[in-house]
This record gives sequence, C-alpha cells and structure tokens, in this order.
Amino acid sequence: MKKLYIIGLLAIGFASCKPQLEPSKPQQGEADFSRYVAVGNSLTAGFADGSLYRYGQEHSYPSMLAKQFAQVGGGDFVQPLLPGNYGYPNAKMMLAVRRGFCDAEASLKVIPFEGALDTPGSSTNISYQGPFNNTGVPGIRCIDYLVPGYAMYNPYAKRFFYNPTGARPLDEVLRINPTFFTLWIGSNDVLSYATGGGESSSTGISDLNLFSYSYDSVVRALGRNGAKGVILNIPDVASIPFFTTIPAKGLTLTKNDADQLNAKYNGTDMRFNTDGSPSYFVIQDSSVPRGYRQIKAGEMVLLSVPLDSIKCNKWGSAVPLPAKYVLTANEVSKIKTAVASFNQVIAQTAAAYNLPVVDMNAYLGTLMSGIKFNGISFNTTFVSGGAFSLDGVHLTPRGYALVANQIIATINSKYQATLPWVDVTAYDGLKMP
Repeated sequence: MKKLYIIGLLAIGFASCKPQLEPSKPQQGEADFSRYVAVGNSLTAGFADGSLYRYGQEHSYPSMLAKQFAQVGGGDFVQPLLPGNYGYPNAKMMLAVRRGFCDAEASLKVIPFEGALDTPGSSTNISYQGPFNNTGVPGIRCIDYLVPGYAMYNPYAKRFFYNPTGARPLDEVLRINPTFFTLWIGSNDVLSYATGGGESSSTGISDLNLFSYSYDSVVRALGRNGAKGVILNIPDVASIPFFTTIPAKGLTLTKNDADQLNAKYNGTDMRFNTDGSPSYFVIQDSSVPRGYRQIKAGEMVLLSVPLDSIKCNKWGSAVPLPAKYVLTANEVSKIKTAVASFNQVIAQTAAAYNLPVVDMNAYLGTLMSGIKFNGISFNTTFVSGGAFSLDGVHLTPRGYALVANQIIATINSKYQATLPWVDVTAYDGLKMP
C-alpha cells in the first residue's frame, strides 16, 4: 500500500440518526453556494480501495454536497475525472475467492483489480477542463499547500494543476474564486508515518509550527473575498480498520506449534498459549537487546502485513514481524500527540475565522461501536462494517455519503440553511464477488 490516507466520520446532530429530521424546504440561509470548492486530500478526491478511479470520484462527498447545493442556488461542479475505473496510478483492490500460497481451500481475499485497463492517458494534464471545484489531491499534506511546483512531485496533482511546474496547491484551489468551501487537510501530516510503521523510510510527522503557519495561510486565503465554509478535523489513527483489523493478540497456534515456540524462545520472557487461545505476535524491535519481542496490548499490527507470510513463512512467530508492519507503543504515542496538536491548531484557526468544525475525531469512536442510518448499520469492522473500503482507510460511497450528511448538519446549524440530507441508501457499499 503506497499511499493511504486517513479517514473519519462525524455525527453532529445525528445522535438518533433519524431521517425525519430532514428539513422539508431547502434554503441556503446565510451561505452562497454558487462557487463551491472542496479542498483536501484523497478523502476529498474520492479515493477508495487503495487507488483513485472514476467511479470513486463521481461518488466523492464533495460531488454529493454539490448536488444538494444545487437545490439552493449552487453552481456547476467540475471534477478532474479519470477516464476509467482500473485505478490510477496503480490498480484498485477487489474481493475475490482465491487460495493463498499455503491454503488448502479457497477463501475471500483482497486482490488487485482484474478488470480492463481502461485508464490510458490518465497522466495527461487536463487543466484546460478547469478550474476545478474538487481540488482533492491524494497524498497532499497541509504543509505542501505553500510549495511552488508541488505538482511535479505528485502525479495526482500534475494531471490537473494549470501550472504544475510553478503553482502552489493554494493557487490552484483559489482559481475558482470560491463563495463557499469545505476544508479537510492535515491527516497526511501524520498518516504516512503511521502507515509506514513509524520507520525512517516513511514520511515523518510534520513540524507543528510549519503546520500551523500553513493551515492559517490556507484558511485566510480561502475566506479573503468573504467566502464562508466548513472545516473538518483529523480522526484518531487508532480507530480505522488499517490499524485495528489484525489484533496484537492474534496468533493462533496448535499445541505442537506453541510447544515448539516456547522451546525456541526458552530463556526469554516470551510465552505462547498451548490451549488454542490466541498469543501475542513476535515483532522486530531494535530498542531491545535481542532485537525482537512479543507485541504488547495497545500496539498495532498494520493491515498491510502480507497475510500469506504469516500463514506460510511463520511471520509473527518463528520469524519476527518486520518493524514496518507494526506500531509500537512509543510510535502510537507520537501519532496521538501529533493528531491532538494538529486538531488544536485546527480548532484555534476555525475560531479565529468564525468557521465551524466538523469533529471527525470524536465521531470515529461512535462509529467503532456502530451507528444506524436509514435502517443500515455501519461500523469500522473491515469488509463487513459498510463504511470503509478495501484499503482500510478510505470510505465506500455509502461512507462518503455519511460524511456529506455530517457536513450538511454543520452547515445547517452554522449558517441557518435547510439543506436536505444525502440519501445514503442510494450509494454502494463494498462490492462482493
């Protein structure tokens, strides 16, 4: 998984999730939706299943919002659409029944998409189709918005920025001269570190002072002509399936295998259950003298770990899990501290410019325990939870519809608007084989 970007939802005004709360007559209230711009990263772009593809873009939450805005005077909404659905620049993920390298029977697995390669020309610059209302760029950090020529380092931006060699991302989002905006940035300033297992090869956590300066610059520029908007904050990394699907205590062993491991690690503090109950995985850790240990409660095994290597090559037991697939307690602490600090900056900036915040961080805890909307249950369980796509970080179309509704709830509350809710049931969840 090359680029994965963090996601969350919100439930402001949805404690009971009853659709009858929807206003009967749409009104714009104090906001002007005639020129709406969506500013953000992969979540804003419609990224899903580990890639960007046309169907995901068409079912992005900004696209859903634009349809609701159109009922109260919203203008055209233009996205930098890809030509097809294979995925760009890599194939998206799909579910299929397959055998693993050492599986006796076939089972449901996540594999690269096997459909037609319908995305030739995806890297061609299409800025002539703009300016674009959806400026979501997968991989972009808050601190990147003031970097001239940024698009030359990011293929997603390079394909639609009008001046890839010289423009700053902030210049691109202002081309539309927005009257209203949604802003969801900051997740990638910590996520690459988290999805890389905190390793030195991954992008580090952004400097807090630079983050604060960049965030203020973006918000100030977006509102310079009186535009109103909504800001979304950063969710807790520990609450999404990429970090929660594989439990730290998830090593299931036969009595014979457990006996062999106990013999192998005799003389250490590592122990493996012989009664069939799960044991803690063995992980690499350069901070301990022997270079490996058992993982502890609260530490995380990442969804990117090759499961066939666990099954066939005894990763996590006889062979320690490589550090890039694990977050230690120290790394988890760094991530949580960064998210809290960045969210404090977001809250303070929002207050300074009189903008409402959609608290994605708070809602994710609610989603973990499960919510129900229009009779459909959602939670953060991988595959079956309904909200998250196959990369464990981005949403399904239904998940993005939930995000759109939480933004609408915030707009209606702040700007005395009566925008109608998005019909979540009109959108897809995961596509099963």
